[in-house]
Amino acid sequence: MGGYCDENLSFSPACNLSPSHDLRLSKHVHDNVHGNIYLDPLSLKFIDTEQFQRLRELKQLGLAHLVYPGAVHSRFEHSLGVYWLAGEAIQKLKTYQGLELGIDRFDVQAVKVAGLLHDVGHGPFSHLFEREFLPKVLNSFKWAHEQMSADLIDHIVDVHHIDVESEMIKRVKEMILASSEFALPKSAKEKQFLYDIVANGRNGIDVDKFDYIVRDSRACGLGCSFDFHRLMETMRVLGDEICYRAKDYLSIHKLFATRADLYRTVYTHSKVKAVELMVVDALLKANSYLEISSSIQDPSEYWKLDDTIIKTIETAPDEELRESRDLILRIRRRNLYQFCNEYSVPKDQLEHFKDVTAQDIACSQKNGGVLLQENDIAVSNVRIDLTRGKQNPLESINFFKDYESQEKFPIPHERISHLLPTSYQDMIVRVYSKKPELVAAVSEAFENFQLKIYGVKAQVHATPEKKKRRF
Repeated sequence: MGGYCDENLSFSPACNLSPSHDLRLSKHVHDNVHGNIYLDPLSLKFIDTEQFQRLRELKQLGLAHLVYPGAVHSRFEHSLGVYWLAGEAIQKLKTYQGLELGIDRFDVQAVKVAGLLHDVGHGPFSHLFEREFLPKVLNSFKWAHEQMSADLIDHIVDVHHIDVESEMIKRVKEMILASSEFALPKSAKEKQFLYDIVANGRNGIDVDKFDYIVRDSRACGLGCSFDFHRLMETMRVLGDEICYRAKDYLSIHKLFATRADLYRTVYTHSKVKAVELMVVDALLKANSYLEISSSIQDPSEYWKLDDTIIKTIETAPDEELRESRDLILRIRRRNLYQFCNEYSVPKDQLEHFKDVTAQDIACSQKNGGVLLQENDIAVSNVRIDLTRGKQNPLESINFFKDYESQEKFPIPHERISHLLPTSYQDMIVRVYSKKPELVAAVSEAFENFQLKIYGVKAQVHATPEKKKRRF
């Protein structure tokens, strides 16, 4: 079984206390992105639990596989990938700056376990569960998968009697929550740079993104020119913060641009959103009967919730689930909510934009013709940015000139390539008709709404006539 080396011995990802330890004797899995991933004993104790194995039943990209058939990889694979990259990142810092930074085995283990467990509390269907479904049933109560990950870690340790220091678990939870609104005060006053590795709340550059950007691009058959290896090899800690060479700023921009491109072409693809809107409606109609949302504060029940809830709804004979079941059947038969049209919110309107609702569109129809009801329409407000809203993400990052320099500095907006964008946020409003025969009426109401709000039709072109007649 693999372990960690003594501080004075050369490091190997799964080495024992002997420098001659044979990696072939270590537990490992072969990953299609990173190759062999060697598993340390403590991490294995978490992996071999029903709570962590649940991640096999959560597709990393939720419902995107219904548009990109190859996108069937799971949170399990991604979590192992982040575990591996977290270990690689902390080890590179230890190799180059270990004595200076005081990185010890506790730090290495904590970072790796945080990478492994950062998504253990994730909900079904990618982010749909917490961003689309829960807000409609919880009123003002705030819930985030990062907080559930922290709660589940405590639950796993208790249920499986995992022998681990309480300080280690505390540090792991702090690292997982570091970039969320539930971030905890960091118990360690020094070594703040450790919190930049898994979930970076300072500037968004972390191994979580390194893994999913490459993994998702590959699964969907898309090219990916972003290379995280370069950043991991050249990063450096200055002033208790991970910084990057100034000459690599375009590589960092490519990280954020590739992520934004994935959001546009995969995560928020118009048909992916159509399916998501239908699944949200199905979950809402089934919630009171199946009590789907009742487990979100109880880790001992929550871990039983995964993507298979769709199959539960689909195969249950209960009359109370008929409407939900019909929606799932429509998805199976590709009778989806019909995408009518979309527009990008004008740049000068982004500051004061409020989400468009189905009621807004229904109220924009003119007298005569079909009388649209609010529940005939679905609206998707798609926000795409470079992780920092309307801000340039490069301005949140500190750089250094070369390895002889001890100074860190941001790169101001006016000093970067003029070929890069001057706007860092996009807001797209999409409208769908839940019934194919209403596409024409919904499209007309959508155009009227644009005229009322902006004085012009902001959409690129009218809804195709063929789409209006498809029923």
